[in-house]
Amino acid sequence: MGLLTLPIASVCGVIWVAEKLNDAAERELHDPGVLRAQLALLKRELKTETDEKGNGCLPGHMLHNGPTPNDRR
Repeated sequence: MGLLTLPIASVCGVIWVAEKLNDAAERELHDPGVLRAQLALLKRELKTETDEKGNGCLPGHMLHNGPTPNDRR
C-alpha cells in the first residue's frame, strides 16, 4: 500500500465502524425487549417521583403495569 492509498484506507475504516454502529443502534431501537425494559424503567422513575411528591399528576391506576378491570380493549 502506497502513501496515496493510506488516507483512503483510514476513511474506509471510519465508514465501516460507522456502519457497524448504525446497525447496532437500529437493532436496539427496534428490539421489543429493549423497548419493554426502557418503558419499565420510565414507569419505575415516574412511580418513584410521584411517591416522593405524594399526590402526583397521574392517578394511581395509570401507573399500574397491566390492564385495569375497566379496560375494554
